[in-house]
Amino acid sequence: MSERDNPPGQGEYKLVQGLMRGLSLLHCLNRCDGGARITELAQKTGLHRTTVRRLLETLQHEGYVRRSESDDSYLLTLKVRELSEGFRDEQWVSQFAAPLLGQLLQEVVWPTDISTLDVDAMVIRETTHRFSRLSFHRSMVGRRLPMLLTAAGRAYIANCPEQERNQILQLLASREDSQGRLARDTEYVDKLIRKTRQDGYGSNYRDWGEEGRIAAIALPIRHEDRVLGCLNLVYIADAMTIEEAAKRYLKSMQSIVNRIERSLSPQIR
Repeated sequence: MSERDNPPGQGEYKLVQGLMRGLSLLHCLNRCDGGARITELAQKTGLHRTTVRRLLETLQHEGYVRRSESDDSYLLTLKVRELSEGFRDEQWVSQFAAPLLGQLLQEVVWPTDISTLDVDAMVIRETTHRFSRLSFHRSMVGRRLPMLLTAAGRAYIANCPEQERNQILQLLASREDSQGRLARDTEYVDKLIRKTRQDGYGSNYRDWGEEGRIAAIALPIRHEDRVLGCLNLVYIADAMTIEEAAKRYLKSMQSIVNRIERSLSPQIR
């Protein structure tokens, strides 16, 4: 049979078996919380150990998996997220979240944002800055927010699954900037996570040097065991304390988050 002589219904060319095996291996790793060793992956996928090892080495070279030095297991890396670029999680923002931000603006007046994780920072996907009469920025969509200095970043990192949080922190710690220094300070990170969980929301009160006059509070938007993004309310720090902002606006924000999460439930599997 020639390369173009495939059975009807299977397309014009032969299926690429190596690609199929690699995708099967990625799918299997995605189901293995905490990673898996070669023997376990071979058993689960039905592939020979040598094939599994060769595929893992290729995926590791391309940056999609990493090998744990402690137990020789293999884990997915954040680069795997890039495989979903053609169908982005952020589509739920325009479909479900954006219409609700307009309603929230009527209640809180201060501008609010929806942001999602982009590798090592939160990126604003939707905002009411351009509509709020209290806004001090008009162009916000696409702006990157540092994970450890902003309310949205802190809300995300304190509530996402542990494996994802460790990967984000590991990535941040490899940088030679303020984020890298903070990520390498385990005492700072632990305290930040405890405080955010205890408060029930992420916060920033003049902590972000680039925006020293602002304050913000943020809530995670969850689906099952994932954090899809965060809802963030931004205001001038001189106007009120974080505690006052939470007392005034957190209830309205939580109501919007609940409505977004209910809308997402039948849509995202």
